[in-house]
Amino acid sequence: MSGQQLKRIINRYKKALSHYQLIEDGDKILVGLSGGKDSILLLELLAGTMRIHRPKIVVEALHVRMENITYESDSSYLESFAAECGVPLHIATTSFDPTTDHRKTPCFLCSWNRRKQLFNYAQEHGFNKIALGHHQDDIIHTALMNLAYQGRFSSMPPKLKMDKMPLTLIRPLCLVMEQDIRDYALSRGYVGQKHLCPYDTDTRRADIRNWFETLEKDAPEARYSILHALGFQDSASERHGE
Repeated sequence: MSGQQLKRIINRYKKALSHYQLIEDGDKILVGLSGGKDSILLLELLAGTMRIHRPKIVVEALHVRMENITYESDSSYLESFAAECGVPLHIATTSFDPTTDHRKTPCFLCSWNRRKQLFNYAQEHGFNKIALGHHQDDIIHTALMNLAYQGRFSSMPPKLKMDKMPLTLIRPLCLVMEQDIRDYALSRGYVGQKHLCPYDTDTRRADIRNWFETLEKDAPEARYSILHALGFQDSASERHGE
């Protein structure tokens, strides 16, 4: 990875923190550590921010394992990586029954149960914020998914204060491009948590991703136009690599 790409990741991370006021002095933040490259990078960046005197924050991580999903590796790498970052890692195990609600896909039920574990753990242990590793491409793909399949143009916000619980969701990587994360993960030797999901048959998001990659090749400005339409007002500066 080039020094320019690393600088871009750090600058966009810091810009997201500042522009969307994602962290404040005294925050206790729980990172949802899935084990993928995005959440591992998020943990590394927030751990670095934690070491800065101001804002003074506390960062811990939670990895949720599903009993009915076959993993190819254990959690030892995540434990060692978190320890290197100086961040306590907690592991919760849960499961879901795909036959309980035929109106929802197994992927939705799995995601919902993982999120439920995050919410419950955060509230039980006094966290006020949950940090998720969604990046810029995730936000664009979600917007296109919502437009194509639900008839609305919206996506995941960088910051969302929950209505029914004293928690705020933050997405500090919301301005970081996936390609930069992928290159950085390779250069750092991240070991991703892999699993063989028996329910991973829904290709809608994969189709949207492939379609957007084709669109961006033909129209490089499409990324920034979509971001601007979603309300990311600084998308023009990102167009120039800032």
